[in-house]
Amino acid sequence: MTSALTTAATGFGTGLSLIVAIGAQNAFVLRQGIRRHAVLAVVGICALSDAALIALGVGGVGAVVVAWPGALTAVGWIGGAFLLGYGALAARRVLRPGTAGLATDGEAAGSRRRAVLTCLAMTWLNPHVYLDTVFLLGSVAADHGAQRWTFGLGAVLASVCWFAALGFGARLLSRFLARPAAWRVLDGLVAATMIALGLTLIAGS
Repeated sequence: MTSALTTAATGFGTGLSLIVAIGAQNAFVLRQGIRRHAVLAVVGICALSDAALIALGVGGVGAVVVAWPGALTAVGWIGGAFLLGYGALAARRVLRPGTAGLATDGEAAGSRRRAVLTCLAMTWLNPHVYLDTVFLLGSVAADHGAQRWTFGLGAVLASVCWFAALGFGARLLSRFLARPAAWRVLDGLVAATMIALGLTLIAGS
């Protein structure tokens, strides 16, 4: 039981570290939340899409490892390298921060249908989403063997919590996230987590 909880917690932390990196999708969810427009639909699309992609990564990468055990070594090295790269980029943003926080201004979606279509496009047409959920989370999950689905469940929970907080708590978060210092703190946590996970993956390969 303790091992399962630890694995789920690791999945939660890993998933959260990848999701909180600012991007077009997060900015869109935050803007919709601030304007209180189609928030439930947008949050639901983001969370369910992440769940589907995480399941694909956990199941797909896991199936490859079962069929070819040697793939675990390759996945470990490649996934570890990507995670280290992610961590390095986050660390660079900490050392060289931008001059502005997250911009939440801009034109809001004019209708619920437009908001839904925009959210779907930002989610499924973004190559970084596949890299994060399918490849990176899938490779880290594969390192947990039989408990990879527990790890995946933790990652899914992180996605649900993050998008719900971002969408429904947007008015509370907007002032905080508008500060460059806030993103430096988040990027620092992301950098530490990604570098630690990357080294762990490579060491276990």
